[in-house]
Amino acid sequence: MINDFEKILNRDLRRLFTEISAFEKEENLWKTTGEITNSAGNLTLHLIGNLNYYVGSKIGDTGYERDRPAEFSMQNVPRDQILMQIEETQDMVSSVLKNLDDSRLNEEFPEALFGHLMTLGFFLIHLSGHLMYHLGQINYLRRMLETDS
Repeated sequence: MINDFEKILNRDLRRLFTEISAFEKEENLWKTTGEITNSAGNLTLHLIGNLNYYVGSKIGDTGYERDRPAEFSMQNVPRDQILMQIEETQDMVSSVLKNLDDSRLNEEFPEALFGHLMTLGFFLIHLSGHLMYHLGQINYLRRMLETDS
């Protein structure tokens, strides 16, 4: 199962890379429209921070220190830098999860979230869903902004 989680997370990180690359105008990474409050760039920084913190720091003990408010407030980070961070996150996810075995899935995750304790397996399912959710938002926002430009 750990191998499956690694494959799914990296599959969707590759999709994130492709989605960010698909923006025709780099400045659209930092725009919103209508009542949407988070740009594709900020959602991407959020996903990178989320995975580096929970998979990297909490599971893999990488020492990553998260600045969650910056994930939503930074602007105009160059696309090439974001793409490099996505690739680095893929490498980290692979490295951390390949060093685990399935027996760890039933262990308690080292941090209580959402008001309760959970297993590592449950939390990896959550992380995958979180990535897919925001990936869909980024895709939709790109299509809205690129059509309007």
